[in-house]
Amino acid sequence: MNKPLWLLLAACLLQGCASVSTLNGAKTDLPIIYSGTRLDWYAMHGGCCPVPRFGSEAPDYPALDLPFSALLDTLVLPFTVLAELGIGVGVRGGL
Repeated sequence: MNKPLWLLLAACLLQGCASVSTLNGAKTDLPIIYSGTRLDWYAMHGGCCPVPRFGSEAPDYPALDLPFSALLDTLVLPFTVLAELGIGVGVRGGL
């Protein structure tokens, strides 16, 4: 990989991913399907109050975070759809 691509990736990882921060929210009444992508889009278009709507602050550079959040939201889409439908799949992290 070339140096600018590494710097871009490091910048995204250092500021935190919107998808990770919204999916880690403890509130159950917030949307979780494509939540990080929606948070980035909301912040890019001048949204005033992301915490009540998404349970998390928007990243400092939402346009930079948007492709990574869209990718992660797409990867976890089956789990978020099941969670929205109220179907538990018993997935747990760790050992």
